[in-house]
Parts: sequence; structure tokens; C-alpha cells
Amino acid sequence: MQGMEPEKRYSEMTEYELKQEIARLKEKARKAEQLGIVNEFAVMERKALMAEAYLMNPDDFIPGKMYEIKGDPGSYFKIDYMNGVFAWGYRVGGDGKEEGLPISALKQS
Repeated sequence: MQGMEPEKRYSEMTEYELKQEIARLKEKARKAEQLGIVNEFAVMERKALMAEAYLMNPDDFIPGKMYEIKGDPGSYFKIDYMNGVFAWGYRVGGDGKEEGLPISALKQS
């Protein structure tokens, strides 16, 4: 496809560009949901969540603290360490496996 610019990484986007991208992804997710394309819906939701993380300040998230996971009431995530916009740790009461979540997936108290 000619004239297509290479996709910008979320980390390189301005706040305005991120907000445009989030709106675009949420619209695509909404359409996929209406059409019943579950996997497409999940992918768009995840991408929007990732983009949202770049609008947040990683310094607001403190290793050693527990945060509720958005969209999963009663599920908590304990942060071991931060790496960019990702919080690394484990789900409280989970299998103890380390995972990384974008900070936008965590509820700030």
C-alpha cells in the first residue's frame, strides 16, 4: 500500500494522537462486538488499554502495593516492579505466576 506511513508506537505519540487512537480502537471494538467477532473485540480492547497506559504516569504506581484490576471486581494485583507503563507482579490469590499488566488495567485508589 503506497503512501501508508509506518505505524507510530504509542510511546512516540502525543497526548492528542493517543486520544484519537483510543477513540478509533474503541469504535472498532464496538463494531466487532456488534458483529459478534469476539476475538477482534478483545484485541481492540487490549490495544486501547495499552494506548491509555501512555496517558498515565507510571510513578503513580508503587511496587509492593496492591491494586484492583479494572473490569474484574475483587481481583487484585500486587506490583513487584515497574518497567515503563507496565506493572510486573502477580494476581493475589492467583497461581503466583509473574505477569505484566499495562498500568491502565489497574484501579488507582
